[in-house]
Amino acid sequence: MKVRSSVFASLILILEGIGVALFLRGFFPVPLKSSVSSKNKLSDLPVEPLTGSSPNSSRLPQPLFKRVVIMLVDALREDFVFGPNGRMYMPYTRHLVERGSSHSFVAKARPPTALTTGTIPGFIDVVMNLNSPALLEDNLIWQAKTAGKRMVFYGDDTWVRLFPKHFMEHDGTTSFFVSDYTEVDNNVTRHLDSTLKRDDWDILILHYLGLDHIGHISGPHSSLIQPKLMEMDDILKKIHSALISKEAEGSLPYLLVLCGDHGMSETGSHGGSSEPEINTPLVLLSPAFKRKAGMEKPGVVEQVDLPPTLALGLGLPISLNSVGRVIPGVLEETSLRDQLRFLHLNGHQLSCLLKDSVPDYEKVVDTDVPCLIPEAGFEQFRVAEKAHGSWMKLFLEGNTSEVLSNMGKKVLKQYVEALAAMSSALSKQLGKYDMYSMIAGMVFVFQLLLVLLLAMPEALSGDAAVELPVLSALLSLPFYLMCLLLASVHVLVCTSAESSCYFCSLSWGLVFAAVAFSSAMFCILISLVTRRLPLGARIHGKSPLRSIGSEWSLSELDVLLLAGTVGHTLSLAASSFVEEEHQTWYFLLNTLCLAVFQDVCRKYFREQRGTGDEEESILPSKDCHPSPKAEIYSEKWLALATPPFTLLCCRLLRSLNQTGVQWAHLPDMGHWLNSSEHRTVLSLLAAFCLVFIYLLVQRRCSWVSKVALALGLLGVYSYRAAVGNVLFPWQHSGRTTSKGTMEARFVYVFILGILFTGTKDLLRSQIITSDARLKSRGLWEIYSGLVLLVTLLFRAHNLPVLCCCLLIQTLMAQFIWKKLHYDAAQTTIMHYWFGQAFFYFQGNSNNIATVDISVGFVGLESYVEAPAIFLTALSTYAGPLLWACHLVCFLSSQRDRSPVAVGHGCYCLALLRSVPAAAYIVLVFSPKLLYEAMHLLLTAGVCLFFNTMEQSHTASKS
Repeated sequence: MKVRSSVFASLILILEGIGVALFLRGFFPVPLKSSVSSKNKLSDLPVEPLTGSSPNSSRLPQPLFKRVVIMLVDALREDFVFGPNGRMYMPYTRHLVERGSSHSFVAKARPPTALTTGTIPGFIDVVMNLNSPALLEDNLIWQAKTAGKRMVFYGDDTWVRLFPKHFMEHDGTTSFFVSDYTEVDNNVTRHLDSTLKRDDWDILILHYLGLDHIGHISGPHSSLIQPKLMEMDDILKKIHSALISKEAEGSLPYLLVLCGDHGMSETGSHGGSSEPEINTPLVLLSPAFKRKAGMEKPGVVEQVDLPPTLALGLGLPISLNSVGRVIPGVLEETSLRDQLRFLHLNGHQLSCLLKDSVPDYEKVVDTDVPCLIPEAGFEQFRVAEKAHGSWMKLFLEGNTSEVLSNMGKKVLKQYVEALAAMSSALSKQLGKYDMYSMIAGMVFVFQLLLVLLLAMPEALSGDAAVELPVLSALLSLPFYLMCLLLASVHVLVCTSAESSCYFCSLSWGLVFAAVAFSSAMFCILISLVTRRLPLGARIHGKSPLRSIGSEWSLSELDVLLLAGTVGHTLSLAASSFVEEEHQTWYFLLNTLCLAVFQDVCRKYFREQRGTGDEEESILPSKDCHPSPKAEIYSEKWLALATPPFTLLCCRLLRSLNQTGVQWAHLPDMGHWLNSSEHRTVLSLLAAFCLVFIYLLVQRRCSWVSKVALALGLLGVYSYRAAVGNVLFPWQHSGRTTSKGTMEARFVYVFILGILFTGTKDLLRSQIITSDARLKSRGLWEIYSGLVLLVTLLFRAHNLPVLCCCLLIQTLMAQFIWKKLHYDAAQTTIMHYWFGQAFFYFQGNSNNIATVDISVGFVGLESYVEAPAIFLTALSTYAGPLLWACHLVCFLSSQRDRSPVAVGHGCYCLALLRSVPAAAYIVLVFSPKLLYEAMHLLLTAGVCLFFNTMEQSHTASKS
């Protein structure tokens, strides 16, 4: 079966996407769950240990607190409270930390549901938490509702979706409109006065989002941070004062909790593993605690330690799947018996959960063989439980000696050590990987990559078509033998696997299709390999050495492009190179510019020096249209200036956004421009960039698209002014910022108009007139619509990145790729390198925290999943996507190129994406693997567009 290169490349990318999806399905762990029951109940609690008599009762100590107020400030960093600026940012809170009845900790954040379930989410939870469904897992809120606790909630409406019908009163505010950092908090605070005066609630939860929104807009060093933190400090003071005034003599005390769900990186995002992102303050205020005499260094706890602490403090069972341990400091003022009982309940719950995660645990426990995993805390807990029983026997006998007190303290220490060991062991076991699905996905991807590589000579030949021996493979004996072998392996794995596999849960029809596909790919690989071998080539009447020698001669630039691409792939074996991958692309791009500069010098100096009549050849003839000699020389000098100018632009863009890991904390031009005192400079820069973008893009558009583009760019500036990023010349300083929804929708109208005009011209050129000029205009109009959309999504300080991108594309296309006659493969690789470099110029990295989710809600008043995902992906991959689309437009609009040039470009682009995707599957760097999977899907879409353009290009040529 013979298929065109573009069709072949598109098919390979789509199938690779399925393989990567299967690998990711197995790679992301299944969270640990207890097998005891769906929810923990009071009736399931263990009895109190007692040695030498009938079992003691399942007595629970009296609750420690009557009322609990949880004030959750989104993105509250630890240094905002405990750091040098804490006294200035939150003076009242800092005073309570230093002198009040409080306990202060630095809590290691584990978003998104650790605060209620006590479990550590897997990596995929960060991705899937944008639109949270109802939480069915055992959690603190469900336990409180079951126990009859009356709960009130105000804040992020994610809580309302997670816990429907759990709150007797609630008022949710959307968490996705990040440009609003005022009303979103005022909607919470407006309920406080009336709620604090009432006595009809037991738990009050307040979730403030404004600080997180400020971080997303302008980062942790914005001038908006201090006023927002002082506002939070005043709110905490109001709550604390109200709780003190309602404290009754002889009743249980209150507990006020100040915490953050996560921190904030130096760029204002979160989701990564840096210290500012995971270190959050945890301040517990209650008259039950000792008053502090001065500032003490806060202890370090896990965020998952808060749910079991609150559960025991309220007299509730601990959630079954909680991996946290009770914070011992909270129990200090209770009796020794109650302290031991609290720790025993926590230890029993952790041991049950750990038992479910250890294979053959029953065999270990039910025999006299020593525990095989002492580091997990099994043995410590069993020893502590026995000692606890002995202590209880002496305690009930009325022993009041010093020996009993020392023994109790020893048991307490044993419990604390056992809890720490078991909690640590459970935290390390985030889940169980589905190895079968991972291996199956990996095999699929590597089979497809090998087919892609072996098809290279045919795909890049003059025909740009690949002969795939599909029919002969399906009718061969090895195909049926491979089907039997893989089917037997599948049955063996699915019948012997201890844990459930996703691949085993599929229907037999899908499994047979996957087995047949893998077997067919194996047979096709064997056929392609034999065809490439010398003996196979002679059988087909070809000499591989001769064809390679005639068609595959490599220039210096080819060697650089090949070595750079292979070297980048090899560098992925080191995690430090993955974390700082932008440095690799910056180096490769600089080297490419120097190599291109060498080619330009060779063309305009060495070749002209070798031909004596070059001077006369450039002079205009009398019969021709006047073309002065100065114009020819200006073209030469512009070509010579393009590579150095590109180097200069790249160097300036590197200083705009610090990225990676090692130097991400350093200040950059983006931080400087986003500060409030430099807003005028940012406004002037944004206005200049928008005008420059118009001048670069409008050249190939129709007059209708030119008008729409101008109005759209004006709307972009209006949107940025509406959300407070830039200033209008006539804007009053006291004017409050709006949401910018109408301005963004105004731009969307013009984007759709430009895309419609370009699509109409493109369809007319393919169906009605076959006009190459009309097709070229349609392509460039679609490209200009994409540029306008990216302009809307880019933050104001990133507009210079887009300007430089368009300017470099224009100069390289006019003076380098067209004049030096680079072939389609070389041009494609150069576009790919530029696209990868501009991905990092935007401020992206291989850390999930640098994804700007706020752009997914431009022009939206509420969360809509499909548009939010599309806009976020488009903004994140704007650099690679713009360069790939420019490649399509450039190759399709060049009339002097071969009709197969588009097919060659599509194949090269598919190969460039397939190699690193396969490498990352082996190396398994979690965030980068997600980036690669999404990039693979976008490239498949571009290749499908390539396929359409190749058909029209071939038709117009014929």
